[in-house]
Amino acid sequence: MIQAKQELLAALGEAIQELSPGAELAAAFESPKQASHGDFAVTAAMQLARPLKKNPRELGQALVDALRAKPAFERWVEAMEIAGPGFINIRLKPAAKQSVVAEVLAGAERFGTQPSSGRHVMVEFVSANPTGPLHVGHARQAALGDAMCSLFQTQGAEVTREFYYNDAGVQIATLAASTQARLKGFKPGDAGWPESAYNGDYIQDIAEAFLAKKTVKADDRQFTASGDIEDLDSIRQFAVAYLRHEQDLDLQAFGLKFDNYFLETSLYSSGAVEKTVETLVANGKTYEEGGALWLRTTEYGDDKDRVMRKSEGGYTYFVPDVAYHTNKFQRGYTKCINVQGTDHHGTIARVRGGLQGLEIGIPQGFPDYVLHKMVTVMRGGEEVKISKRAGSYVTLRDLVDWTSRDAVRFFLNSRKADTEFVFDVDLALKQNDENPVFYVQYAHARICSIIRKWAEDSGGDEAALAGADLSLLDAPTEMALMLKLADYPRMLASAAEGLAPHDVAFYLRDLAAAFHSYYAAERVLGQAEALTRSRIALLAATRQVLRNALRLLGVSAPDQMSRETTTENA
Repeated sequence: MIQAKQELLAALGEAIQELSPGAELAAAFESPKQASHGDFAVTAAMQLARPLKKNPRELGQALVDALRAKPAFERWVEAMEIAGPGFINIRLKPAAKQSVVAEVLAGAERFGTQPSSGRHVMVEFVSANPTGPLHVGHARQAALGDAMCSLFQTQGAEVTREFYYNDAGVQIATLAASTQARLKGFKPGDAGWPESAYNGDYIQDIAEAFLAKKTVKADDRQFTASGDIEDLDSIRQFAVAYLRHEQDLDLQAFGLKFDNYFLETSLYSSGAVEKTVETLVANGKTYEEGGALWLRTTEYGDDKDRVMRKSEGGYTYFVPDVAYHTNKFQRGYTKCINVQGTDHHGTIARVRGGLQGLEIGIPQGFPDYVLHKMVTVMRGGEEVKISKRAGSYVTLRDLVDWTSRDAVRFFLNSRKADTEFVFDVDLALKQNDENPVFYVQYAHARICSIIRKWAEDSGGDEAALAGADLSLLDAPTEMALMLKLADYPRMLASAAEGLAPHDVAFYLRDLAAAFHSYYAAERVLGQAEALTRSRIALLAATRQVLRNALRLLGVSAPDQMSRETTTENA
């Protein structure tokens, strides 16, 4: 059906040009709101009506007449009708829908993906400072960011996953002071405990490892403790390395590995921050007032100008961000996405303004931002706010330990990033259709069970499914399932373009529902041999697309599940 759709779109484009030469209207199909209205809808007549000064229904009839003369429409379309103010509803011939089964089986794990585009994309996400375990906000970033990377890869892009963190500054100084206080025998609540200190149990773990003079190794660093409780620099470096190692373990539990780690301190040591400031000053984008250096961000849409260098001499936090994103651009990334919490909203205009002020060819709107709202964790009907390990918040590892990696990844991608999300631990543990990840995975496992039984009972070989007679797949639920399979490539392209991995989760639920409806309506095994083989081919194609889409979210596709009896209606 992918080929059929491509041929039909090309023919539609030709027809549009015949009716309106030079029109910039792209050929496109929409999905009718009701299945009874057909398989595709075309709105081109309504869009062309005003510039051509014609009645949209009359123009719709002219477009239908032009389309009927096209070989592609004669080959693949069963009927066309004009509806409402000028919609053209298209009903496909069964062969058009049936062809998707062979296309999926031939494409296998590559079905729906595009060839290499040569495009380089960077997604920066998680980017947690090494001051404690990763929290549930980082978990949402991890789920969103990794899925976006996978989506870009389906569209032929070369993708870099990058983790940026501050390994110096006030937070790191607080970490070192907190660890030193523990080393000196203080604990939270004691008179000598620093007011701003981190209170989690992990601080005591760091202190004990430091006294033992242990060596810790993270993905980007290694350090051996001196064991000297007065050596604050050693404590600082050891604590950072220790927590980077802990964060690596969190990410391993999540099944995530970054391609690159970028340190904020490198921007200072390399002179990048100073060069950024000097360039903005030389370009006339700054001014001094009240002893501070200001950036004219209002020239680039910000609501007010922003301080770059404070009166006491230190730079504000967005200045190294400008230097960092300049570095990204200079590394050849013309498409960069930052996945961050909504508390970063205020930095967007000033970072983009600083980048434009450099006048080095960075495109407007660079970088892109995906801002996510908070995650509320519910367990036993009550909100969970505190983790003993972290001392003040629920961690990524808590969610994985309480449920599973699959549940965390699927759930945190099941809503748009800019909506608040309630993570219901009890729901994530349910083994029934209320749990969306179970519902989808169970569809995959059920299909595996049916195909296994077919192979055992008949000696059937999946390699022979390519020769199945797909014309036998004519039941309404089969047609609906094949249409959903055919929509997979379009969904991938749309989700990648819209930075919307939740579209994958929505699609998976819809595909699982289409399968379950089909399974409830039609028998697969015990039919005439040709019909059974064609239906097994359809199930194999459905299994493949379920597996492909789950992999994009970093979720497993189990062949068996505990509730799997799966062949009672096969």
